[in-house]
Amino acid sequence: MISKYFNPYTDFGFKKLFGEEGSKDLLIDFLNQLLPVQHQIAQLSFKNPENLSTTIEDRKAVFDIYCESASGERFIVEMQKAKMHFFKDRSLFYSTFPIREQGQKGGWDFRLLPVYFIAILDFIYDEKEEERKFRRDVSLKDQDGDIFYDKLHFKFLQMPLFNKTEHELETHFDKWVYFLKHLEDMDHIPAILNEPVFQKGFDIAEVSHLSTDQYDDYLKSVLSYNEAKAVTDTAFADGEQQGIVKGKIEGKIEGKIEGKIEGKIEGEKAKALDVARILLAKGFDIDSIAEISKLSIKEIKSL
Repeated sequence: MISKYFNPYTDFGFKKLFGEEGSKDLLIDFLNQLLPVQHQIAQLSFKNPENLSTTIEDRKAVFDIYCESASGERFIVEMQKAKMHFFKDRSLFYSTFPIREQGQKGGWDFRLLPVYFIAILDFIYDEKEEERKFRRDVSLKDQDGDIFYDKLHFKFLQMPLFNKTEHELETHFDKWVYFLKHLEDMDHIPAILNEPVFQKGFDIAEVSHLSTDQYDDYLKSVLSYNEAKAVTDTAFADGEQQGIVKGKIEGKIEGKIEGKIEGKIEGEKAKALDVARILLAKGFDIDSIAEISKLSIKEIKSL
């Protein structure tokens, strides 16, 4: 059964809500809740979300939303629906593209404008429960915790860790997170979200307002979302178990800790290969499979 409002975690829903000219004001309002005073956005322009590397062999980056403020700050905004290995590494890799594109030929003085990587995560990446935080604001700091470089920022929102109820929402940012997390489950506009910016968001997200083609695209996006989550969640669970079992066996046989380490590594490799096989069978393209599984294109083609 399709809900009244679409799922904003799907590619279609996220880009419809935040990635179109007609909804640009929603993106600006949302981002300004995350940004410091000196980087508040008045105007935005969308940039090409597909960034190519310098050589054909290098990996390219395809962002969900890539935009630039009137004063030149770059923003990568990602909705990550399924857990993946090395997500922090991927985030850092993606952030290098808007940095490198600022390079100029000739007498350039290396001055850079700020880059923000903002990720809305439909999973928990913190492995240790006691260290988990819903929101992480990350920047380059020195050994005393002082900001060393104020032009590269990462902001991660682990949505499953946001547990405020409607009556506990205190800030405009709280309202945005609640809106995104519960949009698909709502059948009306709650009183606390009855504000112009959210009213527009609900109007955009109402499934009945989609054209026939948009509705078909949304259904495909929902299917892709469900498949990706099911595949990666299952593979992660199976792979972790394989690694633990193999590690224990080899550790007992050899009486060394290396057995556990090797088992975990091989388990992760097996898990990644399983993910790739399933995604290939589902018709996913090789670049997407490489991004999700962290395998090389050569490894995927050999399956």
